Amino acid sequence: MDKLKKKIYARLKRKSRVRSKIHSTSERPRITVFRSNRHIYAQIINDEKGVTIVSASTIMPILKTELDKTSNKHAAQAVGKVLAELALEQGIKQVIFDRNGYAYHGRVGALAASAREHGLEF
Repeated sequence: MDKLKKKIYARLKRKSRVRSKIHSTSERPRITVFRSNRHIYAQIINDEKGVTIVSASTIMPILKTELDKTSNKHAAQAVGKVLAELALEQGIKQVIFDRNGYAYHGRVGALAASAREHGLEF
């Protein structure tokens, strides 16, 4: 197994371990984060119904024109801000954070901190 496959496998193992411990409700939905080399995506999911309530990413037209680069902490902070604003419009204030196997550092941490600053509690 080459180095990249081992890295991906290790993240998926962490993801399943973390995911087995958290389950959201309609009162406290789950924020999940995915980051690629170019973009960062976040969505708020109600696990009871199996639906995505709100989503935000750097590919949104609002953010794409505003950001000069979509793969840095500044972009992640912008996604966190937009996600929090959209969630508050839907009446969601408390959430559970699912880091999706990524380290709570860098872009993932920046997105979470920004969402907290703009009104979400987790």
